[in-house]
Amino acid sequence: MTTVHHAPLSRVDQSTLYRIMALRVEVFVHEQKIVDEAELDGADLLPTTELFWIQDENGEVLATLRVLVDDSVHIGRVATAAAGRGRGYAGQLVEAALKAYPGVVEMSAQAHLEKWYGRFGFTRVGEQYLEAGIPHVKMSTHPS
Repeated sequence: MTTVHHAPLSRVDQSTLYRIMALRVEVFVHEQKIVDEAELDGADLLPTTELFWIQDENGEVLATLRVLVDDSVHIGRVATAAAGRGRGYAGQLVEAALKAYPGVVEMSAQAHLEKWYGRFGFTRVGEQYLEAGIPHVKMSTHPS
């Protein structure tokens, strides 16, 4: 049984936070080889940032994302552990984030995931560009 959780960093217990960060480093640094951008960029420390994650009964983090709120709401750092892929965990997190933040939500999505994010109401805004050496597209939901 898995559960969706979300909280600002200050309310995430140390063990879970460690597992969230370890998963992000595994996916973005080790698997995707993103080394020209700091994974730990300080944005998680902002009081308006909220972490979302799915944990199994043993405490392992299977998927995570973060929501940054400033002038806009932005979903990023969507990552799923290799052992949890293909089970819909990332989709559950995206849906939970959209429910928690109704209205316009933006993201910088890896281009190959454009159709997948489209399932959740995101549409492409503008041209493809490189971010961390990977093709990305800006995407946004529309006001309800």
